[in-house]
Amino acid sequence: MLDAEANRLCNAEKYQRSGARIDTRAGHYQRKLHTRAGEVTLKVPKLRQQTFETAIIERYRRREASVEEALIEMYLAGVSVRRVEGITEALWGTKVSPGTISNLNKKVYEKIEAWRNRLIEEEVPYVYLDGIVLKRSWAGEVSNVSVLVAIGVNREGYRRILGICEGAKEDKAGWSNFLHHLKERALRGVRCFITDACMGVVE
Repeated sequence: MLDAEANRLCNAEKYQRSGARIDTRAGHYQRKLHTRAGEVTLKVPKLRQQTFETAIIERYRRREASVEEALIEMYLAGVSVRRVEGITEALWGTKVSPGTISNLNKKVYEKIEAWRNRLIEEEVPYVYLDGIVLKRSWAGEVSNVSVLVAIGVNREGYRRILGICEGAKEDKAGWSNFLHHLKERALRGVRCFITDACMGVVE
């Protein structure tokens, strides 16, 4: 598949004499890719005039998305970094370093923070507020964590999660800070809040 991409960029097959040719091969280089079937070595074509950038595998990518997702899911499920190392070695024959796992999780948390702080672009007439207590497993220990949630219903009747705040208590200060956060993100047009009888919300 990589060779076929190179042929298309050259507008001719390897060693083919053609007046339509716009580039020629300059050998190849090797790179590793971690897949669900284990580690494979790819021969990536090099071109003399153009930079070969494959659409099949992102440039500089070292693992399949499914492998990255598995690593992230293990971490978020509470598996310690040391255990993740052992699991990856058993599954794929390649030990993933703690630094690699840390870098993957930084990418995830950046996306989560961007989502948490995004602008609320449309008017939301109806907003449901509730607090949920979830069990969190981390390094073999299970603890409860409180999460405040706001779900909006727009004018067309579609529901969307507007915001989530982890670790805040369901008291006056917790709900007040959460609502200020939603307002700063341009929450507007609210006609009705729907909640339970939580005293923190009432206050």
